[in-house]
Amino acid sequence: MRIAALAAVAVLTLVGCSTESKLDPSVGFGPNPTLPAPRTTLLPTVNIAEATRWPEGRMPVPAAGFRVQAFAVGLDHPRWLYRLPNGDILVAESNAPPKPEGLDDGAGGGFRAWAQGLIMRRAGARAASADRITLLRDANGDGVAETRTAFLENLMSPFGMTLVGDTLYVANADAVVAFPYRAGETRIAAPPRKIADLPAGRNHHWTKSLVASADGSRLYVGVGSNSNIGENGMDEEVERAAILEINPATGARRIYASGLRNPVGMAWQPDSGKLWVAVNERDELGNDLVPDYMTSVTPGAFYGWPYSYYGQTVDERVKPQDPALVARAVRPDYALGAHTASLGLTFGEGSLFPARYRGGAFVGQHGSWNRIPRNGYKVIFVPFANGAPNGPPQDVLTGFLNEDGQAMGRPVGVQFDALGGLLVADDVGNVIWRVSPAA
Repeated sequence: MRIAALAAVAVLTLVGCSTESKLDPSVGFGPNPTLPAPRTTLLPTVNIAEATRWPEGRMPVPAAGFRVQAFAVGLDHPRWLYRLPNGDILVAESNAPPKPEGLDDGAGGGFRAWAQGLIMRRAGARAASADRITLLRDANGDGVAETRTAFLENLMSPFGMTLVGDTLYVANADAVVAFPYRAGETRIAAPPRKIADLPAGRNHHWTKSLVASADGSRLYVGVGSNSNIGENGMDEEVERAAILEINPATGARRIYASGLRNPVGMAWQPDSGKLWVAVNERDELGNDLVPDYMTSVTPGAFYGWPYSYYGQTVDERVKPQDPALVARAVRPDYALGAHTASLGLTFGEGSLFPARYRGGAFVGQHGSWNRIPRNGYKVIFVPFANGAPNGPPQDVLTGFLNEDGQAMGRPVGVQFDALGGLLVADDVGNVIWRVSPAA
């Protein structure tokens, strides 16, 4: 054990040796982020915030004029949130599924894959998946869920959820499945009905987000890449790094948009009616490349991955290139900072928050593991006007890192509750936080 521990320290020290960024992190945000020259190293920069827990009485810090409280505690890696029409909140308690034998997160395994696994364990991302969706109910409206039930169990790394009529759809890591739903029930015992298989295998990016069209006739699933820049072979990237459109009546699907390295949070912008998505961009080009982003989704559009980023900025590491695809790569709408791991996305609704927040984007930034200094680890708000971003980001919830740089929590999914409070899934703290205006 002592040898293994020393080896672990040596690895983290070795891969953590990197030059600190000289750029203000703010230049990686907005419609025109700064894109410095790429910087590649033999080993990736590592600056992971080791996972710890919230000390008794400590919570994240809300923006001025707001308060935060624990909506639910003691969960098991809560990742994603969905609000049912009656106000019940569904929480996907989930983690990465096991890798098929012989596959890992890196090309060929070896030292790099071993080191990456070690890093993710320190970040709290290697625990077994609970494979459960939990129902939380705040019947008395005090901002704390007094009812908690195991709503669905024995799933396969569930993530996205959406209700259409009396059918609840769940995006597992390997398939979209459906369950019958009756308003007010606190548990579903019916077996899943498969709607469509999803790309699985290595599942380098395993989360599958899910939204439905307004009329419920189509489902949209975000599927991340199986690699950083295609290093596991493009045959592993079929229907990946894309948003898939699925007909739930037949299971037929098509690629709705592609070149999106890891499209996670998806939501319909209420003013424009357009689908927006938060996307995690590629790594190992330095502290300040490539900014994660959110963008409106144009059907049939290609957004660059793996050949280019931010339009036609070619990633020279990718061989062979595809000039024809690069030429039509769409530039994203709004950068969200380099390596922030922007996962959660929802738009302001209701009247509890001040009017300036309605229609704007709330983004859960899980936080960097490969930037010096760290970036993300907070929830931000981006104001919108006429259906488009209109101004710099504003902090909504911070304080997830302690004085020693450890992660007491990491925000993921964001969702408004029926009363208008903002719920934030914290998968390291195992808490759902609720942000609301101070009395």
